[in-house]
Amino acid sequence: MAAMGRTLFAKVWDDHVVEERPDGSVLLFIDRHLIHDATSPQAFSALRQAGRTARRPAAGLAVADHLVPTADRGGPIADPRLAVQVAALEANAREFGIPLLPLGDATQGIVHVVGPEQGFVLPGLTVVCGDSHTSTHGALGALAFGIGTSEVEHVIATQTLVQSRPRQMRIRLSGTLGPQVAAKDAALAVIAAVGASGGAGHAIEFAGPATAALSMEERMTLCNMAIEAGARTGMIAPDERTFAYLEGRPMAPAGADWQAAVAYWRTLASDADAVFDREVAIELSGLAPQVSWGTNPAQTVAVTGRVPDPAGFAEAAERQAAIRALAYMELAPGTAMADIRPDRVFIGSCTNARLSDLRAAAAIARGRRVADGVIAQVVPGSGLVKRAAEAEGLDRIFQEAGFQWHEPGCSMCVAINGDRVPAGQRCASTSNRNFEGRQGPGARTHLMSPASAAAAAVAGRFVDVRELI
Repeated sequence: MAAMGRTLFAKVWDDHVVEERPDGSVLLFIDRHLIHDATSPQAFSALRQAGRTARRPAAGLAVADHLVPTADRGGPIADPRLAVQVAALEANAREFGIPLLPLGDATQGIVHVVGPEQGFVLPGLTVVCGDSHTSTHGALGALAFGIGTSEVEHVIATQTLVQSRPRQMRIRLSGTLGPQVAAKDAALAVIAAVGASGGAGHAIEFAGPATAALSMEERMTLCNMAIEAGARTGMIAPDERTFAYLEGRPMAPAGADWQAAVAYWRTLASDADAVFDREVAIELSGLAPQVSWGTNPAQTVAVTGRVPDPAGFAEAAERQAAIRALAYMELAPGTAMADIRPDRVFIGSCTNARLSDLRAAAAIARGRRVADGVIAQVVPGSGLVKRAAEAEGLDRIFQEAGFQWHEPGCSMCVAINGDRVPAGQRCASTSNRNFEGRQGPGARTHLMSPASAAAAAVAGRFVDVRELI
């Protein structure tokens, strides 16, 4: 009997199994490890106490992002708690010999932006980080997933992890995204379709013609949000667009090594006869810009729609979740999304802080002004993104429109670095989570694309961005 074809996930997973264990789990070899300031100090302390060293220091890359201020970067970090942790990351990286992108370096930025930007993440690699949105790197054809603090310690010490093999889901995206409809809109539509836990226990492969048509930065947005459908990771098979994106990056292979790498990467696509545990098909043609109304990303509707009535949900758990979400968000069923007014606008995060995201937002901001009573800020994903945006004059467009222009970092996405939404205020946000308190205690978050967020800033309400073009 002929062997059954394998999926992209299976090919990468199988190539990294060091040992199969009696309980069905495996010891998985880890190729690359991204390390940031918020989850690593305890891991390094444990390593130091146990007298352990880094097994493969060059397989790591450290960068401060979660705890760094994005304003007033000229002097020392004012908050002593944050200053201690950022300094600890840099000291730990140097002590253990792990490559570091220090805070003052032009390459510093959000870990999931700088990894691909530097060519540190490549197709076919296993990649981990102490952050759930590590799935971003699956856009390059890597098997990338978030880990906990104790696992951070284990990877540094052994370059392996014990893992259980997830099931596999393929989401085929077809159709064509219309003007001003972005990958973020597609991601929110996917999550709304499959549910906030629809991908639980699965590795998702995004496929289909609409996926292939996405730019690399758009693919990163899509894979970043796979976690919000409950998945372990999201992946996209590498193709010519992937290779063109990676070629010439500082940490990518070069010369003969590049040719050999590309030859291997071409073999990673799922075989035609590969079988998935679950298949989902989603048509994107006709999709309108999306906006979340609740407290998980699946609670999303078109900006042209209305806040749903919890009574309309078939499942009791969904009804109760909707009732709680509406109470927290202080919204009434039937409210037109276009009647909702933000107090804050945040354009940034590992989901939407790349150059193409800033270009999309700037196209809306150009020649307009932020509405009275709205505070809007733009936070580039890395120093290189910031520099490129400034070279194009995007910073001037934003500032002339009344947006604040910040330094790179996670910023208001996690609200642990000085940037936060005050209690009771609404934020139109390009980040990935709208959980209760995510952007600050009592903050009310509405997820949307960069263009939609910029449109909300200048209109003073949620608006179909297509009306402004």
